[in-house]
Amino acid sequence: MFYPARMLPPRDPHLRLKARGAASAPAGRFDTQTRLRESDGWDIPEDETLLRTELAFEQPRSIITRSTSPDISFDRSINPYRGCEHGCIYCYARPSHGYLGLSPGLDFETKITAKPDAARLLERELARPAYKPAPIALGTNTDPYQPVESKLEIMPGILRVLRDWNHPVTLVTRGRTVLRDLDLWAELAARDLAAVGISVTTLDAGLARALEPRAPAPATRLQMIRALARAGVPVRVMVAPVIPVLTEPEIEAILTAAREAGATTASMIPLRLPHEVAPLFRDWLERHRPGMAAHVMNRVQAMRGGRDNDPRFGHRFRGEGIEADLARQRFRLARRRLGYAEGSPALDCSRFGAPPRAGDQLSLF
Repeated sequence: MFYPARMLPPRDPHLRLKARGAASAPAGRFDTQTRLRESDGWDIPEDETLLRTELAFEQPRSIITRSTSPDISFDRSINPYRGCEHGCIYCYARPSHGYLGLSPGLDFETKITAKPDAARLLERELARPAYKPAPIALGTNTDPYQPVESKLEIMPGILRVLRDWNHPVTLVTRGRTVLRDLDLWAELAARDLAAVGISVTTLDAGLARALEPRAPAPATRLQMIRALARAGVPVRVMVAPVIPVLTEPEIEAILTAAREAGATTASMIPLRLPHEVAPLFRDWLERHRPGMAAHVMNRVQAMRGGRDNDPRFGHRFRGEGIEADLARQRFRLARRRLGYAEGSPALDCSRFGAPPRAGDQLSLF
């Protein structure tokens, strides 16, 4: 069930929000109770408190997540973090915080869980005799290069394990910290083991700041594409999500800017609003673009069979109807005109194997 924005809890007047996408912490779909703040007239005035990011740590038993979804191109992924401080209001991963008993609103972007033992777990799983290599996707749920990664440095450990085992990997990110690991990505790419996708939603810095409050600015993401491409890393620009009225007019401009920066492949996904994301996004529209809110949602529903979201396999990443068809046509024409390659580069699984250890017998050839 998709709830209208007016049913979201009101913003806590005692919290000061700085660069946050959501404005409240609505209950998740698994919660049986909803808490609302009500004044009885006897409240003692409280000072306003800045809402800060909280970090917790998780010790999972495994790190590779398997998927059998028929409409994605990978069957395994790694997510070093739960939650994402970038705070993108449209993020389809927000509902996953409900599995932790947390809100998909402010909790998703302020209560982050990290998996610091990811590299060790990964090596243990790759070493299993039954393991068969296929590209591992990083950043499929939350961004592995979100702000806290600059301090925790979980990703370099993961990349070193993948490099040592000659295991192929793909990445989706908008975090500038990816450039810290540029040498590792370049080393993997030189062996045909890596490809990176950079998400560019809009070229409008003001709109990006409102939509994605703690993510790098559009100009920074183009610089990331340029640096990765110069290092020999295949880069895909992800025009995603395409938001009707707000970012949809920029399809051609984004593709042009990314191609000039060095991107060689491109993809596009229309806006998805699963579960609790729909009311959060509606609330964001009323706060940031009230004069366009109805127009935007009418266009969204035109692509989703009259609903805020269509979760069906084969439809959720494409949309349907005239609106979706026109956007896809524009994207395909611009991609062809700009000389983007069709499809993604093939990654090499044939090199996979355990790295040599001290004392091992070396191969003669």
